Amino acid sequence: MTVQARGATAPRVYLVTDRHATLGRPLGTVVRDALAALDDVPFPRTAVVVQMREKDLDGRALVTLGGELRAITDRARVRLYVNDRVDVALAIGADGVHLGGGALPLADVRAIAPDLGVAVSTHAVAEVAALRSGPPVDFCVFGPVFATPSKQRYGPPLGLPRLAEACATGVPVVAIGGLDVARAVACRAAGASGVACIRAVLSAPSPAQVLRGLFEAIEST
Repeated sequence: MTVQARGATAPRVYLVTDRHATLGRPLGTVVRDALAALDDVPFPRTAVVVQMREKDLDGRALVTLGGELRAITDRARVRLYVNDRVDVALAIGADGVHLGGGALPLADVRAIAPDLGVAVSTHAVAEVAALRSGPPVDFCVFGPVFATPSKQRYGPPLGLPRLAEACATGVPVVAIGGLDVARAVACRAAGASGVACIRAVLSAPSPAQVLRGLFEAIEST
């Protein structure tokens, strides 16, 4: 079984960006404010990851935004992954890349950038199980577990029973889709290593309050 790369650890909280979900506030400001909630919380650097996921931006704009997020995540002592774009991840010194459906094949990414961490999107238990025999990944993101606008194109929510099956494969799983604090705790109880969130944090009047509550609830389970 070759799942995790370089001893990497799946995050407890995976904050996925969407600059259209920040209530008009600059994305960098919202991410910085959210991560500030962890300033006085002792945690390993592996416990929180930010994924830059701005699919409508071109390479130049992604590098500009990514450079800002790299500085913010460095100050907060958390990892930064870039959605799909291996070139952008390398250009900004990101910690990893997140591979969605339209990304390069995992084997090619490993050949191009062997030192980058890799996360993979999955939407079925069989996709998670298949990762056990392929090139190493840090973790996979599985969902949507609950209904959410950003994941409607992937079909109906998979629910907690399917999440539990995915986690039982032994692959580190981060749950995504319609999560709040109570649902995040339920996902952890089902075996998830962590949870991913977008609007729950980015659209909150106080992103720091939501992120801290989510992190503390997950760490206590």
